[in-house]
Amino acid sequence: MLAKSLIFSVWGHLLLVTYSALLSTVASFVGPYLIDYFVRYLTGDRQFKNQGYLLVLAFILSNLVEGFCSRFESFRLQQVDMRLRASLVSVIYQKGLTLSSRSRQCRSSGEIINYMTIDASRVSSFSYHMLHLSSVPVHVILALLILYPQMGLASLIGLAATFIVTLINVPIAKLEQNYIGKIMESKDRRMKATTEILRNMRILKLQAWEMKFLSKIMELRKNEIGWLWKIAYVLAAAIFLVSCSSIFVAVVAFGACMLMRIPLGTGKVLTALATFRTLQNPIFAIPDTISMLVQIKVSLDRISSFLCLEDLQPNVVEKLPRGSSEVAIEVSNGNFAWDPSSETPTLKDLNFQVLKGTRVAVCGTVGSGKSSLLSCILGEVSKISGTVKLCGTTAYVSQSPWIQSGSIQDNIIFGKEMDMVKYDRVLEACSLKKDLEIMPNGDQTVIGERGINLSGGQKQRVQIARAIYHDADIYMFDDPFSAVDAHTGSHLFKECLLGFLSSKTVVYVTHQVEFLPSADLILVIRDGRIVQAGKYNEIINSGIEFMELVGSHMDALAAHNMIKHTSNNSSDIIQGGPSASKSSAPVPQQAELKDTENCPSDEVRLRGQLVQEEERETGKVGFQIYWRYITMAYKGALVPLILFSQILFQVLEICSNYWMALESPLSDDLEPPVSGSMLISVYVALAVGSAACILIRTLLIVIVGYKTATMLFNKMHACIFRAPISFFDSTPTGRILNRASTDQRGVDMYIPFQIGSFSFSIINLLGIILVMSQVAWPVLIIFIPVVATCIWYQQYYISTARELSRLIGVCRAPVIQHFAESMSGSISVRSFGQEKEFVNTNYNLINDLSRLQFHSTGAMQWLCFRLDMLSSLTFAFSLIFLISMPEGVIDPGIAGLAVTYGLSLNMIQTWVIWSLCSLENGIISVERILQYTNIPSEPPLVIDESRPDHIWPSKGEIDLLNLQVRYGLDMPFILRGLSCTLPGGKKIGIVGRTGSGKSTLVQTIFRIIDPTVGHIFIDGIDISTIGLHDLRSRLSIIPQDPIMFEGTVRSNLDPLEEYTDEQIWEALDCCQLGEEIRNKELKLDSEVTENGENWSVGQRQLVCLGRVILRKSKILVLDEATASVDTTTDIIIQKTLRQKFSESTVITIAHRITSVIDSDIVILLDNGVIVEIDSPTKLLENKSSLFAKLVSEYTTRFYDASRQ
Repeated sequence: MLAKSLIFSVWGHLLLVTYSALLSTVASFVGPYLIDYFVRYLTGDRQFKNQGYLLVLAFILSNLVEGFCSRFESFRLQQVDMRLRASLVSVIYQKGLTLSSRSRQCRSSGEIINYMTIDASRVSSFSYHMLHLSSVPVHVILALLILYPQMGLASLIGLAATFIVTLINVPIAKLEQNYIGKIMESKDRRMKATTEILRNMRILKLQAWEMKFLSKIMELRKNEIGWLWKIAYVLAAAIFLVSCSSIFVAVVAFGACMLMRIPLGTGKVLTALATFRTLQNPIFAIPDTISMLVQIKVSLDRISSFLCLEDLQPNVVEKLPRGSSEVAIEVSNGNFAWDPSSETPTLKDLNFQVLKGTRVAVCGTVGSGKSSLLSCILGEVSKISGTVKLCGTTAYVSQSPWIQSGSIQDNIIFGKEMDMVKYDRVLEACSLKKDLEIMPNGDQTVIGERGINLSGGQKQRVQIARAIYHDADIYMFDDPFSAVDAHTGSHLFKECLLGFLSSKTVVYVTHQVEFLPSADLILVIRDGRIVQAGKYNEIINSGIEFMELVGSHMDALAAHNMIKHTSNNSSDIIQGGPSASKSSAPVPQQAELKDTENCPSDEVRLRGQLVQEEERETGKVGFQIYWRYITMAYKGALVPLILFSQILFQVLEICSNYWMALESPLSDDLEPPVSGSMLISVYVALAVGSAACILIRTLLIVIVGYKTATMLFNKMHACIFRAPISFFDSTPTGRILNRASTDQRGVDMYIPFQIGSFSFSIINLLGIILVMSQVAWPVLIIFIPVVATCIWYQQYYISTARELSRLIGVCRAPVIQHFAESMSGSISVRSFGQEKEFVNTNYNLINDLSRLQFHSTGAMQWLCFRLDMLSSLTFAFSLIFLISMPEGVIDPGIAGLAVTYGLSLNMIQTWVIWSLCSLENGIISVERILQYTNIPSEPPLVIDESRPDHIWPSKGEIDLLNLQVRYGLDMPFILRGLSCTLPGGKKIGIVGRTGSGKSTLVQTIFRIIDPTVGHIFIDGIDISTIGLHDLRSRLSIIPQDPIMFEGTVRSNLDPLEEYTDEQIWEALDCCQLGEEIRNKELKLDSEVTENGENWSVGQRQLVCLGRVILRKSKILVLDEATASVDTTTDIIIQKTLRQKFSESTVITIAHRITSVIDSDIVILLDNGVIVEIDSPTKLLENKSSLFAKLVSEYTTRFYDASRQ
């Protein structure tokens, strides 16, 4: 069905191309048809005056018509290719936006990117290959019409031989189809893994897992290369068979003539050779054509299967006209499941109404179904039964922030018209103004991929600003306040939910109990059911679930005597409080500076943006690139053998044709110089020798090409995995994937053959000139200036074509990047109703790419047309010279052979330049890959002479000495002279407003960034003197963004396969996931989909906890590790950590004060300086201390809300 649709979409162009191809094919056979007349003319058989000049005119006109039609055909076919590719990419993109959750789990982003970059390109080229294959019968029929008058029934036998040759390719094609399918499957697996790894490179480096995951990529590549080798051998066999096929057809035809006693004069032999030579190219191309058609069939099936995947159910939500009802949201008898085939629904027995203008809070424990409830209201979860009604437009703020690449302003207005007054109010409400003042270009600062240069809090506030600016009727917030500190959270809740959205319908998920009393309706969820519903005061004493949630929070506060410390000064806090001494002055609200990403390098500061336009080389591709590529495998030792094989092939082919021309009689009535058996035997021997040369040449090219491709792949990936984090912060994933996918495919499949094609066509051209100049030596006089003109045209063209090719490579990455972003934020795109705008953006990106491809194609045909004219000029000059010579001066047989070769001069000369241009364009893939083999590397993973003991660190004591850290030579310091000792085995809490330097300190300990001044000692060892792997593998961290990788529960907990199942189960029980996993059918082998999307964010954070419990390091860092879990689970986690890491140094960064209040030492950072450091008890005793004020602010937020 897809194939029919594609054909019908371009049938007009195909019809026009078919007519042009037919005319070109007919013109190509005019020359072979006239050769016999030309030879007879040279022998003196002249039928009328000026016959020679008319023959020359016929030769030249047919040459010109063939050249013009070929150029027209190529140009139109390229247009068809571009149209089809653009259509396929657009359809794949639109399908990606509508996939259901279950379908998303079947296809990863990496697989779909392969559909767009590789499969779509293959399918779009089907018209060229179909036209070529369908032209073969036309070539055969025309050849028969020429040969039958000359050779009689022997020509039919030759035709039969041609069909036998074609049939031989059928089993080879089937084998090739199987291998191509395997290659694409292995490529999909590799790209899926690469996409996931690049997205999570930061956590891999923190955990010292990058080399393990690199080995995983290498293993996948090894499997892919195995299939590439198999298909290469099949292709080599096919090329050998087809090379022999032209010989086989000629031998069969000439042998039949001998057996039937049909005389073979020189004219007949040369006509036959010229005809077979014309047939040779389409027949030679049969293996490649069949190979490509097989690949196209595989790609077509893959795209078709993707397009047939299940979409989101269109009738899940009944959308009522805006203002038609006072009920904004109504769910009746609702049962929903992410997987409709599952026996247990995700959400069960849902019945509730939300009136217009109502605030609804959703709470519950981790994994209870809170986020799923919001998703079902948005229509993202499959409906099993019941009804969902929405009245009005929606806006959605996800738990994991989704930020587009682009400016902050673009992210906020999100396709809406700019209203400066409203925009200014939104920035104020979301506390973004101070952030924008610090950023180099204000709200025009370009955000990196996935918001990489923003903090977690900034990303959430940009998301909230986007939702508020959208001015929807119904707002859904999925726990957005967990990523910000207490003060900012209170401000956002008050200004946004209670202020800006006071008249709107708001549904918000939260683990923060202090935000619950403000709700008009609270929904308590447990195991996918609403177990309690009502106002705060109504349900506080009516059921155990809500009491447990609130009670846990109260217990956490009471357990640390926080109430006693803060009740006396709560009124002061609300009113601002009196100023204290300088050391404990209130900390003003600061803009959230992400410690690392906001300023990843001095280059960012200088240029003003983190993500720059992709760098590209300019000017001519240097000879060094070619030389590095050619000599990379076996130091270039096999290259001379390849060239020698081709030269020997050319010599043997010319000798075989010379033999047939010289040893055949000039006319039928003359005695042949040698016997027929001798004539055929020598011809067969020479032809078999030339075929053997082709086999050797092809095998050597395959060996060298794949060895080089493997080396380039390994070098590029080794450099990428060893690159510093700043590289990944400033480089969109699409750029790396473009090289790993499209450019690597070129190196794998095309470039070796492009280099071979260019060198072989040069040798072929020299052979033709040699043959022509032997009888028409003056041809050299015109050949030299013609070649010079060709080179001038080629140089004139290539400067433009080269830059176009580079721009095409640069413009391809945004298409991939935009798709990856759209897929990751598809829920947000749909909830805001922005599908049409995103599809239009995709159209524009594709049009930008297609425009460049169109110009590149036009430039190529411009060059080829002029080369055709010049080669026709050379051929015309040689023909005129031959007919102008007196009779008997030139051997007619050799002259006829020269004309036979001259007929292909047009094509070969064009092919030389075309091969050179294609190579220059293709070699850019090598150039782009080599760019990524020169990425600056991190410090060594292991320093052999400075390796710590296997028991290090034994105490876990950390000494900071005058630590000063900044992200570039001309940038301000983030940490300013930190000096302190963190005792081993103690619990250290680090607090401070966002932007104070907490995350920078953590990343400096892990050497994600090295200090500019100062040192860090762990158990007396300066960490700058040991290898990164030795350092990071001895530390543990639970990051702010919980990461799970595609695979199983076991592989996520123990990716290095170091622990037993018993140890893994113990860790799962400790992190409150044991029972959940035991209830699953596959237990530890339960599936984890891409990004862990089939697990809640809270559950993912618990898995991260399980990892560190398994590792049992002496130093553990918790970076907002419990932000996405409820207070009850947080208390259990803290208790588990106290038990399991009682002798370890635990550094906790948290906005939730209950997570740090029981620490042995609390460090309060402000603007990169330690403002306070002491035990929590002592800091709380001093009511004017900054820490006391932070605690007071946190608790006051709860009590203030409870009084409402």
